[in-house]
Amino acid sequence: MGTLMKKIRTIGMVSETALEDEWQRRATAAAIEAARGVVQMDGPIPPGTPIGRLADTEWGWVLAAMLFAWIGKRAEQAACEQLDTEQTIRLTGLDPEPWDAGCVAAILPELASTSFDWSQPITAWPKDTMVEFLLTAMRLIRKAMIARDLSDKGVTRQSNASVIARQTNAAAGGPLMTADEWNDEIGI
Repeated sequence: MGTLMKKIRTIGMVSETALEDEWQRRATAAAIEAARGVVQMDGPIPPGTPIGRLADTEWGWVLAAMLFAWIGKRAEQAACEQLDTEQTIRLTGLDPEPWDAGCVAAILPELASTSFDWSQPITAWPKDTMVEFLLTAMRLIRKAMIARDLSDKGVTRQSNASVIARQTNAAAGGPLMTADEWNDEIGI
């Protein structure tokens, strides 16, 4: 019979995957805590408010609070582990990565304007047409990803949380205020 070999484990060593999972859990916990911070007696959304009655502005506050807390925790990870902040924030562990899905979505109008026969179902295309289509899509996606990666306006560059919060609120049809400014004293 064969010999059983016992795998030797190094004591005190933590795998990179386990560390990444822990940071993801911390980022998620921070996001949830931030959302709960928006929903409180002295916050912009009182407790017990039915979620179906939230306006777009209120959803914007919840989203902004969660997003900024999640980004903050990922930036903390980058600082603690001496990683590139931009890449640490972008790498979510999701498949596909949202950053990549955004690039694909951005090229769809240009891809649709190519000379492929859109009247036929894609399954009816000959192999050569399918190869040409996929290569065209890959070229456009690569171009979008390069533009994204070379931009000097990443998540952590030239960004200010309060400016982004105001922009998010305005995009949702709300005022150019952050959620914490609703309770500021009015000087009369």
